[in-house]
Amino acid sequence: MKTFYNPDHILHAARQEMFRGRMVACHEVPARFDFVMRELERRPLGKVLQPSISDIELDAILASVHSERYLNFLEGAWAEWVAMDPANVERDALPSVWPMPNRHGFRTDRLPENFAARMGAFAFDSGCPLTAGSWTAARKGAACAMAAAQDVAAGARSAFALTRPPGHHAGPDFFGGYCFLNNAAVAAQTLRDKGVERVAVLDVDYHHGNGTQTIFYERPDVLTISIHGDPLTEYPYYLGHADERGAGAGEGFNLNLPLAHGTGFMPWIRALDQALDAVHHYKAGALVVPMGLDTFEGDPISGFTLKSGDYTTIGRRLADADLPTVFTFEGGYAVDEVGVNAVNLLAGFQNAA
Repeated sequence: MKTFYNPDHILHAARQEMFRGRMVACHEVPARFDFVMRELERRPLGKVLQPSISDIELDAILASVHSERYLNFLEGAWAEWVAMDPANVERDALPSVWPMPNRHGFRTDRLPENFAARMGAFAFDSGCPLTAGSWTAARKGAACAMAAAQDVAAGARSAFALTRPPGHHAGPDFFGGYCFLNNAAVAAQTLRDKGVERVAVLDVDYHHGNGTQTIFYERPDVLTISIHGDPLTEYPYYLGHADERGAGAGEGFNLNLPLAHGTGFMPWIRALDQALDAVHHYKAGALVVPMGLDTFEGDPISGFTLKSGDYTTIGRRLADADLPTVFTFEGGYAVDEVGVNAVNLLAGFQNAA
């Protein structure tokens, strides 16, 4: 299994985030990446290399996943933030005002000229700091996902996109949940572009993959499945319910499996078996796994109780799908254990495959 890694991830190193009503040190930190890389050095799975993707290729795939005005905003956001006040160079940008689309007449078709207002139009939470290096880091991360998908489309059994910031909360025109560009969607779209007729995305992060769901919600060529904390009590709250099945041509091609806070391994693995059964019936030609490790019992912002050894079993179960598979690195904020948990899952998959 090749790992495509993002050396520019370090450029996105936020200072603080808004979490449950107060400013706290960021949970999504560069050390997450470092612990996974160290464990890959200790237990190698294959070559570890940087992606080789041209700007033209990357621009094209990003334009097929995200809206033009959203990409333009992200590219220029830091410069605009600093232009508002030169002292902002020492502060990360966080949104502070939001429209409410389709409610009470709030409009998003006309973007304000004010930077703070435009930032709010593209954000869905106040806990996703935008830094001087966020665009560069996120863009290189998308290149990792694209390279991993290209490798799998060319015949590899699996590949891993090791990058941060994560991506599965980023939608066609919104960011949040530490995510700016949707790496799993980039991987799925790349596989489609390379001729895979049907792609399944199976998100195992604790938090619902709301961005991925939104991107593919009206499409039948990408099946989206997410196993996650029940949105009645868990972030991101406003999507992820079991009755969300897709719309239009995509009706029936979205499956949400919400689980209660405190869920342990046995009910979680039963949900995974249900998800894999759906992948089988869909007759997918390839699988994308947004690989969140925040289902771990020690995660500071999540609520499941999986143990490190459970991730080996998860990897084996995913291998039972017998599909070419791309893994993208998503959540997991118990930093000391995230490397072991990630490599346990990947090694379980590779050894079974």
